[in-house]
Amino acid sequence: MNETFGQRFQRLRKNANLTQEEVATKLNITAQAVSKWENDASAPDISVLVELSDILGVTLNDLLGKQAETTLVPERQRKDINNMFFRIKVISKEGDKVNVNIPLALAKVFVDSGMDMPQIQGKDILSNIDFKQIFDMVERGIIGKIIEVESKDGDLVEIWVE
Repeated sequence: MNETFGQRFQRLRKNANLTQEEVATKLNITAQAVSKWENDASAPDISVLVELSDILGVTLNDLLGKQAETTLVPERQRKDINNMFFRIKVISKEGDKVNVNIPLALAKVFVDSGMDMPQIQGKDILSNIDFKQIFDMVERGIIGKIIEVESKDGDLVEIWVE
């Protein structure tokens, strides 16, 4: 189930150890207005969203429930590499779609062994990607969409780590 704005706002407010009254005071509005946000009876005016995200100590994306495509995960919250997936998505100019989903640990072994990346539809569009650097980034906590490239031929390549 998707979290409503009110549910998300209430969770973020509580995580920031703030009462409805404290948020209202900081924004120079009534506590009843804040209560209406949490009950999804109304939403904050767009003009206060940036200030509200600052008060809660979160990004606008977090406040609005939009997942960032790429995230730096704190060390204590990182998943074990054996529980992650390496995803390559290719959409060719001709409209062909290729999705490769393999365990990250297996992809790392593949690259560490010096094997060349396979060609996709007879094209060598993955050859200029430094996969060792991608794995280094992942070990430092970067996950999500790592690469998005459009080739000169119009092919689109996305690489995700999740």
